Amino acid sequence: MDDESLSQWAERRDARIGQLRAVPLVNGDGTRGSHLNPDAPRAIQRWNGHIWEPYGFAANLAEVKRVLFPDTETVPSSGPAPRLGPGTGKHRKPQAPR
Repeated sequence: MDDESLSQWAERRDARIGQLRAVPLVNGDGTRGSHLNPDAPRAIQRWNGHIWEPYGFAANLAEVKRVLFPDTETVPSSGPAPRLGPGTGKHRKPQAPR
């Protein structure tokens, strides 16, 4: 049998304590994917080791992302995209004869 020991399971469970997740507030069996209703309000929940407990509230997906992922702000790249080097790669358009 390849069952994990109780101490390993408890360690794995305890590693998640404090983890946050966002749950869209929808009626009944409505869609729950975050990309389907980006403007829907969401409840933020925190794992306490046994159950997900209420932690906060967000008005939309953008606010949830700021709460759950505060260090991942997107910064626009400075400068143009790199140009392709010379070559005849598989997906490059053939050059017109000169």
